[in-house]
Amino acid sequence: MGRKVSLTVIVTRDVEPRYRGFLASAMLEVAPTVYIHPRLSVGVRDRIWSVLADWYATLRSGSIVLAWSDPTQTGGIGIRVLGLPRTAARKTRNAFWLMHAIAV
Repeated sequence: MGRKVSLTVIVTRDVEPRYRGFLASAMLEVAPTVYIHPRLSVGVRDRIWSVLADWYATLRSGSIVLAWSDPTQTGGIGIRVLGLPRTAARKTRNAFWLMHAIAV
């Protein structure tokens, strides 16, 4: 059985330069602050997120959104967020997907 891999995207906003260097070492920066990897394994994705979350816990600035293909999640996309309100996908009557804030 092969490793589970998926397209992964990370978008940062107003974060320290260290994030950019770290992410560019593991993923392709296709536009400023937008990083992608076509076949990132679950283990590598989780390690990258762990580093980002640790830095964010200390620095507390900006925001980071991680999205990846995941057929088990609503809309087929897994999402993790730092620095923005928690959100979830919801399907509308017209078959559109909307992101909405979750009360915590």
